[in-house]
Amino acid sequence: MPSHKITLHGNMQGIQLRYVSEEHHTLLNTLEQSVPVEFQCREGYCGACRVRLKRGKVGYRTRPVAFIRDGEILPCCCYPMSDIELDL
Repeated sequence: MPSHKITLHGNMQGIQLRYVSEEHHTLLNTLEQSVPVEFQCREGYCGACRVRLKRGKVGYRTRPVAFIRDGEILPCCCYPMSDIELDL
């Protein structure tokens, strides 16, 4: 299974996590095991989990309905496609 490094910046400066690809496993699943993350719907509808992607690439299991700006991602419905850096 592919795995990618997740480096956190901002309030969580310096924390590094490892995402291991599993079916139906989202970035939010990995984040919430180690850091407090805001979320509500887990489906990309509300945008509550929105974070800034500083570096790297993510893919979406389903297209999010919530508005996201360039450089923002919704961890509840995406997964890393490379090592990534997030601003939390």
